[in-house]
Amino acid sequence: MQNLKRRQLGWALFFIFPWIIGFLIFTAYPIGASFYFSFTDFNIIDFTPEWVGNFNYEELTQYDDLFWKSLENTIKYVAMLVVIATIFDLAIAFLLSLNVRGLSIYRTVFFLPVLVPTVAATMTWVWILNPRYGLLNGLLERIGIDGPRWLASPNTALFSIVLIAVWSSGRAVLIYLAGFNDVPRQLYEAADIDGANVFQKVWFISLPMLTPQILFNVITLVIFSMQAFAEPYIMTGGGPNNSTLLYALYLYQRAFLDLDMGYASAMAWILFIIILALTMLFIWATRRLVVYDR
Repeated sequence: MQNLKRRQLGWALFFIFPWIIGFLIFTAYPIGASFYFSFTDFNIIDFTPEWVGNFNYEELTQYDDLFWKSLENTIKYVAMLVVIATIFDLAIAFLLSLNVRGLSIYRTVFFLPVLVPTVAATMTWVWILNPRYGLLNGLLERIGIDGPRWLASPNTALFSIVLIAVWSSGRAVLIYLAGFNDVPRQLYEAADIDGANVFQKVWFISLPMLTPQILFNVITLVIFSMQAFAEPYIMTGGGPNNSTLLYALYLYQRAFLDLDMGYASAMAWILFIIILALTMLFIWATRRLVVYDR
């Protein structure tokens, strides 16, 4: 019996050995290296990291105004995106859960943005939101509305990027749709007997039963939006006037434009701590609100 278990363990290790090697080389080592580099002055051209202790962290938090600006922009971006995307995705999922003609077509339409490559979608939105020749302002002009400058104005640029992120949130819609379909039908039947209307059924039955899906989507949205990079990099480059300089974009600039890998590594670890703290805060704050029993 012992020989059989050892043989099975040996075969198991044999088959997962390639993954272990890949994990150590491409995940564990870079994580450990970035932690070490965060305490060094590391220029990737010279490739001679020099130990400087906490200097990078002190420089970030005490003297770097762009660090705080990028963090402020990112927090605004995350807050707007979580609120707008959650409300929008829940509303769309509820509509898609209704038994109407052509439902499969509607579901496909709302999921299509997920399949569009990020760069292609972003470049398309740059033309749509062009303040002079864009499609959106052209449509607004036809009904007598002078459209905003969208990406060209510090007042609307960040909000424009949020709207684009909401447009491509089809994965969350699918999760909410599965949650709506998983709510026990007998709860709705009991509510019908009591004379509840649609709003009351959604507010008192659907949303409480969807709290696990809401918590999951909010946490994952916070994690990914804190690292948002492609849209502001392609659309605005952080402008105008640093209004869309998100944290990940500033990290990229310090790492690959200024070639200061030690400084960028310190930024990456600060971002990791912030995301971890926000995740734990969400889990702790909602521990009494999430309903797991069906």
